[in-house]
Amino acid sequence: MGAPVTAPVKVLAELVRAPAALTVPGDAVAGAAASGWPFGRRTLALTGASVCLYWAGMALNDYADRALDAVERPERPIPSGRVSPGTALGVATGLTAGGLGIAAAAGGRRALRVALPLAVTVWAYDFALKKTVLGPAAMAAARTLDVLLGAGGQRAALPAALTVGAHTYAVTTLSRSEVDGATPALPAAALAATAGVGLAAGRGGPLASALLGGYAVTTGGAQFDAVRDPAAVKIRRAVGAGIHGMIPLQAGLIARAGAWRPALAVAAAFPLARALGRKVSPT
Repeated sequence: MGAPVTAPVKVLAELVRAPAALTVPGDAVAGAAASGWPFGRRTLALTGASVCLYWAGMALNDYADRALDAVERPERPIPSGRVSPGTALGVATGLTAGGLGIAAAAGGRRALRVALPLAVTVWAYDFALKKTVLGPAAMAAARTLDVLLGAGGQRAALPAALTVGAHTYAVTTLSRSEVDGATPALPAAALAATAGVGLAAGRGGPLASALLGGYAVTTGGAQFDAVRDPAAVKIRRAVGAGIHGMIPLQAGLIARAGAWRPALAVAAAFPLARALGRKVSPT
């Protein structure tokens, strides 16, 4: 497994794909908005728990895929020798424990009842399910649970959670062809899913409609390009657009619930996430 080493913060940020975590706070806020939980310190803390669990999954991903990355992505922190496997596993373990602890402190047993299966899903995905037919479903389940975590597990947030989960399923399925490319049918299916998600989430006022329109244009536009040319580079761009597209989708769901200030705050992360994504790949 290799001896742990002390890695620079910049390398650890690359290991956990730190900028991609900008797509996470909207989950908790969307859950709180859909369930009617008041925004405040609890929502902020549950957002922190979500980010910890998300980063844990990213570190685990690199740990589990270190042999494959040595061939396909030798520039990643582990195969390049900048982070040892033991360090990556330790970072993932610490972040998981931190996420569960924050969830318990902020939301008590109700939040922990969601955070625990979320953590289990994250670990199961990276170590057992990612390369199976259950991989996209597991990733979608993780995002669904993440929204429910922000709602304290309240069922009122389930429609919003399932909407985010459906988007995640489509993007994860598409991501399986990032290296080798695909036939046009795969990005076409993702494009159809994006249209369906937009329609399902689209019952709202002008702000919600504008935000969801931004989701459809940015995510769907990249997927349409991949339909016309499903080479690996276009698939990667479509996957990246789908990851970042989570933000206007979340913001639209929040606005639909009537929380326009939190919706605008979440939407403000979108240009920053796209800019940082050019420096640190979110995939």
